[in-house]
Amino acid sequence: MRKVISGSVAVAHAVRLCKPKVVAAYPITPSTIIVEKISEFVANGELDAEFIPVESEHSACSACLGAVAAGVRAFTATASQGLKLMSEVLFNAAGMRLPFVIAVGNRSLSAPINIWCDHSDSFAERDSGFIQFYAKNAQEAFDTIIMAYKVAENKDVMLPAMVCLDGFILTHTYEPVDIAEEELVDSYLPPYNPPYKLDPENPVSMGTWASPAYYQDFKKAQQEAMEKARDVIVKANDEFGKIFGRKYGNGRIEVLNEDAKNAIITIGSVAESFEYVIEKHNLNFALIRIKTFRPFPEEDLINICANYEKIGVFEKMVSLGSTGAIYAELRSVLYELEAKPKILEFIGGLGGRDVNERNILDVIKKIDEKDRGIFWI
Repeated sequence: MRKVISGSVAVAHAVRLCKPKVVAAYPITPSTIIVEKISEFVANGELDAEFIPVESEHSACSACLGAVAAGVRAFTATASQGLKLMSEVLFNAAGMRLPFVIAVGNRSLSAPINIWCDHSDSFAERDSGFIQFYAKNAQEAFDTIIMAYKVAENKDVMLPAMVCLDGFILTHTYEPVDIAEEELVDSYLPPYNPPYKLDPENPVSMGTWASPAYYQDFKKAQQEAMEKARDVIVKANDEFGKIFGRKYGNGRIEVLNEDAKNAIITIGSVAESFEYVIEKHNLNFALIRIKTFRPFPEEDLINICANYEKIGVFEKMVSLGSTGAIYAELRSVLYELEAKPKILEFIGGLGGRDVNERNILDVIKKIDEKDRGIFWI
């Protein structure tokens, strides 16, 4: 069924089809519409779930943690300061290996107060232990919610996941979206059947105290799960493509014009703007879109980036006192290449500032003309 709907409503439909038993909701712009729509599904009987209106984002994440610990699928949505209020619980959920999904309507962080899009909120949680997916449009946001549960609940992974979609640019913009048939989603995503849960008949302990002799072992296990997630993401993307007729690169990155001389790397909805400009002007320029930021697609980037003389990184965040996160991590993973491409950094779109065709052409021109530098667009 094809509908013209907002990215928020697309996410809500995907959640409905994934059949969580608990949905925790606390409103924050621009993610509010997601849980509002889900509340309608629950109220009219389209989704059999416990809908919990909580008193804060901290409580929303805690409710999901408790639900998954008890053995059922859970979901919530948030943005910006709300994600920051969840931060303590994000680390708890990942450390306890409880795989639920959060939709993040990416929005800048205060101060100054700003409700528009950049990636400072989710990037600030990149060390939390959550898998992180970034959508470029409403259709991908719909599809990725379903894939996120598939990956997160894999027995070799068992980690929670964020599906990030740009605030207002995707959450509030209306686009044509193919809403999958329930039977197809059921065939792709089986009911949640965790290997462990809180059960009086079979008691377990979760989130217990760990001394220095044991704590590091837990972190190592989380890291190993993230490493395993790399292959699980590829398989989930391939299987999704076979069932639904759509897939996104290899599930970790997506490449346009691979054989070009130079390339731009970016993430989120601005990738479609770059794609439009490159195709409109018939530019011999590669576009590498990062879909999965955690686990970081280092092997993919090493393999593809070795082909280019110069690479620009465009990102909607900055780690104050350093650079953008993608730029920093890319330099790290490409260090081992014998012929290292020159890398330039572009920071733009912060606080919702428009990234237009002229800006994109300027970025591409600078990559052609310059060998290094950090540029604010």
